[in-house]
Amino acid sequence: MKLKNGIALKAVIRIIMYSLFVVLLLGILVDGIYNDKLANSLSKMDRATYLWCVQNKTLLAGTAFLAIFAVVSFLVIRKTNNHLIQIINAMDEVLKEPEKEIKLSNDLVILESRLNNIRVDLITNQNKAKEAENKKNDLIMYMAHDLKTPLTSVIGYLTLLTEEQEISKELQEKYTKIALDKSLRLEELTNQFFEITRYNLQNVPLNKSKIDLSFLLDQLVDECYPMMQPRCLACVVEKPEHVYFVGDGDKLARAFGNLLKNAIYYSYENTQIEIQVEQIGEKIKLIFKNQGDKIPEYKLEKLFEKFYRADESRTSSTGGTGLGLAITKEMLQLHGGNISVKNDNEWIEFCVELECENE
Repeated sequence: MKLKNGIALKAVIRIIMYSLFVVLLLGILVDGIYNDKLANSLSKMDRATYLWCVQNKTLLAGTAFLAIFAVVSFLVIRKTNNHLIQIINAMDEVLKEPEKEIKLSNDLVILESRLNNIRVDLITNQNKAKEAENKKNDLIMYMAHDLKTPLTSVIGYLTLLTEEQEISKELQEKYTKIALDKSLRLEELTNQFFEITRYNLQNVPLNKSKIDLSFLLDQLVDECYPMMQPRCLACVVEKPEHVYFVGDGDKLARAFGNLLKNAIYYSYENTQIEIQVEQIGEKIKLIFKNQGDKIPEYKLEKLFEKFYRADESRTSSTGGTGLGLAITKEMLQLHGGNISVKNDNEWIEFCVELECENE
């Protein structure tokens, strides 16, 4: 709106200024310098016309001014139209060739700057979208491969159980257990695929209620115990007896569960995961710490991006989809909270901050 009004105001000022300048110049020439010469020439040519011009001097001056105003308006509007054509062409260039810098006339230097800023933003957004799409495609490719692996094992062991006529009970139990383990892994990978396809947390409603975060964390640790046991991990929770918060219990459980599972995936074997909960006034702080390979600073900044995995050497069979931390961040933001991460030597620490609502 300001830009449009600015262009219109400049056009009006130019029309008025140019018109006044031309009228003033003609007035000086006609009524000042060449007054006697013009009068004598017109009088000699036609005395009646001369007398009529003298009697209708005001009318002639008004007519001359209108003619000058019309000509000046035409020239200024044509120049403004040229500016509009430049702007339209520049906008087309931004869409068709965003890599090409926009150049406009000096009168449109402000708009030139804005269009170049839009062009840079467009390139940045296109690159981000392309990068996200590539990550998603790579992830799906890895997961498709990993889906095939446990499925092949399940089919193979079930085939052995079906076709082998004389098979010991011990082998039956062994093959059944392997097939069950592979089936559970297959279910997990299928759930991860489902996670990718439904990942969209915009406009997600919150079913808020009063939650005891201490009890919630105890539940999550118990649920994840089978995941920690094979790697000889322990989890210690330092917390008050009760920490109450008004929020969506399912979504908070999912957010904290993602942090705990992330710690399990990336912890050294035979180490301890630490969870600390602290409430100061209306603010609640939760810290999830684990020992693992140091993450470079440039990777720490990307941990909350969709489909990003700090350990790129891992396939989906040993880690998650790269969605867990992104989902955690968005779910915490839905609750008005935030999350940060830091890495000191072999300890990686995720810090969650929530603020209690006034009742």
